[in-house]
Amino acid sequence: MLIPLVSSPFTINNFHLDLKLHKQIPTASVSTTTLQGSHFSQIFSLQSLSSAMERAVARLASERPVVIFSKSSCCMCHTIKTLFSDFGVNPAVHELDEMPRGREIEQALARLGCNPTVPTVFIGGERVGGTNEIMTLHLNRSLIPMLKRAGALWV
Repeated sequence: MLIPLVSSPFTINNFHLDLKLHKQIPTASVSTTTLQGSHFSQIFSLQSLSSAMERAVARLASERPVVIFSKSSCCMCHTIKTLFSDFGVNPAVHELDEMPRGREIEQALARLGCNPTVPTVFIGGERVGGTNEIMTLHLNRSLIPMLKRAGALWV
């Protein structure tokens, strides 16, 4: 038995996310998620509904070869963004403190194992880590080849 459609649209860094919930007895399902015009179906139990934000994070993380979740007031975030900029990489940067649902995204990053939550860097859709991991890769001369494989660098 379906109860009327409940819709909860919101915007994440110029991406419109519209979760439509069909409540069923005894479970709920998220039937359609719209992210900048693309539709994909996801089914969740009511208990795992919080994973919808984690799926939104995964979708945002795969939008470009390099994606950084950041806060505008974080000095380590600034350092990582500057490093990528100096390489000539143009990452998608999501400033969580400037986004309407930034706190929820930060909580989703924490549930995904990001500690600290910012900066968090994704390369080629895969979570690489934060400042320590990025600087270690850079010092080991592994970061540039990884960026080339992901298509973030052309040289």
